Amino acid sequence: MAAAAAAASTSRLLLLRHHHHAAADGSKQQQQLRYSSKPSSLALPRLRLLPAAGALLPDRVTPFSYEEDDESDDHPREECGLVGVVGDPDASSLCYLGLQKLQHRGEEGAGIVAVGGDGKLKSVTGLGLVADVFGDPARLASLPGPAAIGHVRYSTAGAAASLRNVQPFLAGYRFGQVAVAHNGNLVNYQALRNKLEARGSIFNTSSDTEVILHLIATSLSRPLLSRICDACERLAGAYSLLFLTADKMFAVRDPHGFRPLVLGRRRNGAVAFASETCALDLIEATYEREVEPGEVVVVDRRDMSVSSACLVPHRPRRSCVFEHIYFALPNSVVFSHAVHERRTAFGRALAEESPAAGADVVIPVPDSGFYAALGFARASGLEFQQGLIRWHYSGRSFIQPTQAIRDLAVKLKLAPVHGVIRGKSVVVVDDSLVRGTTSSKIVRLLRDAGAREVHMRIASPPVVGSCLYGIDTPSEGELISNRMDLEGVRREIGSDSLSFLSLGKLHSIYGAEAEGYCDACFSRNYPVLPTLPEPVVELEE
Repeated sequence: MAAAAAAASTSRLLLLRHHHHAAADGSKQQQQLRYSSKPSSLALPRLRLLPAAGALLPDRVTPFSYEEDDESDDHPREECGLVGVVGDPDASSLCYLGLQKLQHRGEEGAGIVAVGGDGKLKSVTGLGLVADVFGDPARLASLPGPAAIGHVRYSTAGAAASLRNVQPFLAGYRFGQVAVAHNGNLVNYQALRNKLEARGSIFNTSSDTEVILHLIATSLSRPLLSRICDACERLAGAYSLLFLTADKMFAVRDPHGFRPLVLGRRRNGAVAFASETCALDLIEATYEREVEPGEVVVVDRRDMSVSSACLVPHRPRRSCVFEHIYFALPNSVVFSHAVHERRTAFGRALAEESPAAGADVVIPVPDSGFYAALGFARASGLEFQQGLIRWHYSGRSFIQPTQAIRDLAVKLKLAPVHGVIRGKSVVVVDDSLVRGTTSSKIVRLLRDAGAREVHMRIASPPVVGSCLYGIDTPSEGELISNRMDLEGVRREIGSDSLSFLSLGKLHSIYGAEAEGYCDACFSRNYPVLPTLPEPVVELEE
């Protein structure tokens, strides 16, 4: 029975391609990837989460929380960022640089796991920014080796500022060591965890990522690729994953393709993975393609062979449209589209739908509103100016002791350019409006600077639903467009007019690709619903 189960698991893997890069001349030969169907022991492996070699807790940690009074920025929070490099002697240093470029995707914690020359995996993690965690050069120097994976974190599942939850996670089980870094959110996490705990699993963190390690450890499939596929078939929701072992790196993307993951190659043949192409650009890796939804890419560092397998049968693609609207850097290519071009198109469409007659100037809300405002100005024939200057070094406004001081802190973060604004009818373009706190303060800031009129234009539809797939958004009760109609929101933020990009117009920009994007935060059309955990019956000992 065990052999049949292993063979059935292996047969579920649809082989796509396997490229072998010969060391001598770099030629590629098509080969078929073969798997062992040898049954594994029925004894369940024990999983040990290994502590990081140099876990770092800064003296002062101020992670973002919607429970705090951070009124200066009500955008949804970034999720996480991944970087992996295999086949380069400076793999951990390249991961460090790549994580720096992905810092906007997570500011709570960072970590790197590397494979040493002895085949052992070693981890360094810490709370804070990448530069803080690896501020001591000795920490990065402690991670030599030809392969490494890195992670920056903003929590969507698990306690926010817990060092235990900082990834990559490094675990040991009976077949060796494995590290994992995860970007996304599992909607069946609690149901899976309850079942695993009922069968004896002991969890060390509150992160949904740990469930994946337990599923791999308890799988009866062989080899590790089959165990990974077996585990991922039980996951629901969003996940882009990087796994690292002594001799291989695995890159995995969920069948719906919610979160981005791209593949590139350096001139020396090293293979790199990242959440965004901007990280590949920095480490001089040429972007080749996306990791496709439902795909597993395997790189064997011993011969640098690259193989690919299909995780599960095809499912409808549902990539997160908010990556284009706000999250990704404008110099990235995400889901095969240049981000700055998408945002410019959003602004153009917004001007076509909701022009501001009689306005004098268009200004963006920095930084992510820049290209949408540029598109709006070009389409409407209005002057484009940088009327607000963002100061990036002021810290979180919720730490200020009084409301009056918090208001002054907002002015420190966003400073008006009086010569651009005074006496003008101003169109302010932002990428999104979530709780309305930022917009209301910007309107007041511009009026105090002498603006004659303030017209808010939002380059995305109203946010009416919380995200389930790796973006930390407020509860639906906190979403201003979920509580008020358009006129109510306008009065609340105090602008002379307010318009959003309509959902239909957003879809028209993508054309036939529109069905391949998740817009649940605008439509409440959730592609994958949460799995409710079964009731747990506690028995007296």
